[in-house]
Amino acid sequence: MSRRTRRAAPAEGTPRPTVSVCRGCCCGTPKIPDVDHAGQLAELRRSLGAVATVRAVECLDSCERANVVVVQPSAEGRRAGGRPVWLGLVNDPDAVTDIVTWVEAGGPGLVDPPELLDLYTFRPSRRVQQELDH
Repeated sequence: MSRRTRRAAPAEGTPRPTVSVCRGCCCGTPKIPDVDHAGQLAELRRSLGAVATVRAVECLDSCERANVVVVQPSAEGRRAGGRPVWLGLVNDPDAVTDIVTWVEAGGPGLVDPPELLDLYTFRPSRRVQQELDH
């Protein structure tokens, strides 16, 4: 018998995509001027309420990229190879519109994001990624 510890099978995930909107120390605050932070979150909740879970979360530790939004795939999207997509500098209403359009169509793993969102995509540190996954 192997002495190695078996890893638990990965969780199936939620049936819908999850959109996590950072509202920590920098995101969603007057430190990022000329952005309707409350309106941004309200728009995501209003537009995606039927197809995704939208949640405000504490600091995602990527303050230099405020406002940060993370789009996590649905269980179906994860099975298709989708992984969380981190978007930074989401301070433009057009970016929010593109996020809504993408998530409504299925999100990570099921549909490629609009090309404009490539400009916002970044890869956080492994430590930060692990904290969101737990």
